[in-house]
Amino acid sequence: MADQFDNPKLDDHPGSNTVKDPSNWVSGDDPMTGAQASYLATLCEQLGAELPPGNLSKAEASQRIDELKTQLADR
Repeated sequence: MADQFDNPKLDDHPGSNTVKDPSNWVSGDDPMTGAQASYLATLCEQLGAELPPGNLSKAEASQRIDELKTQLADR
């Protein structure tokens, strides 16, 4: 019988496969979502930054969101 610690679901701090580089996303080339567009607009407004083009992919939007969040945190 397997030891209970062999089951990652029982681990207090399991490794995560939920954080992936956007360039490796299966759906990364799909158009950005409405939620991403809205969040980008909010971040740009808060920073006084120019809105990115509306034709970003999901991966591009995610990367831009990360950049803007970093800029906002550095203020």
